[in-house]
Amino acid sequence: KQWYQRRVAVGTIRRQLDVDVMISGHTHKLEAYEKEGKFYINPGSVTGAYSPLEREPVPAFILMDIQSNSLVTYVYSLTNEEMEVKKIEFKKSTPEDREE
Repeated sequence: KQWYQRRVAVGTIRRQLDVDVMISGHTHKLEAYEKEGKFYINPGSVTGAYSPLEREPVPAFILMDIQSNSLVTYVYSLTNEEMEVKKIEFKKSTPEDREE
């Protein structure tokens, strides 16, 4: 329930700020996802610090490459003593995209 309430609160703040990309933190829980044409990022905790929302915290961090309407997020996480890298791409839709 706490996880859901946090996502609702972050979504509300994103709408109030009218932004396409919302970066939040404090929970130490890594998240990177697209919802309703917007992109949400929580970089987690680089040290894997304890969080009441995450029973088994994973050390993680992100790097972002922003070019015009495109955002590429590289998510680095340490799982079972192996570094994992995931690439997540988000492209802001433009009026031209909506006409197609």
